[in-house]
Amino acid sequence: MIGRIAFLCVAAVIAVTAQQNVAPAAGDAASGKVLFTKIGCYECHGYAGQGGAAGARIVPMPLNEQGMIRYVRRPSGEMPAYTGKSASDRELADIYAYLKSFPPAKKAKDIPLLDGIKNRH
Repeated sequence: MIGRIAFLCVAAVIAVTAQQNVAPAAGDAASGKVLFTKIGCYECHGYAGQGGAAGARIVPMPLNEQGMIRYVRRPSGEMPAYTGKSASDRELADIYAYLKSFPPAKKAKDIPLLDGIKNRH
């Protein structure tokens, strides 16, 4: 649990600094979607990277491509390590592209139902 919290804190700092220099992912998002399911990432992180009881939310992906690959190879907490035999760097780059392909979440003020609830109070 502490490892997960530490990862989330580091990821938040990286996300804030990475937002200034966002470049499109170099991998193939369509292939990454297939691999995300085939390798089993969805089992803990959900099909859309939304997270769940067993895995952290990974969309929006807070790390750059190399940071994600390093983390997947040597994770902290309960996540198992994925060696090059489990997934190549190219395959992980495709998974990264898939995770980066999700549009950013809308702000509550831009969702009419949520904005209406807020204004009622």
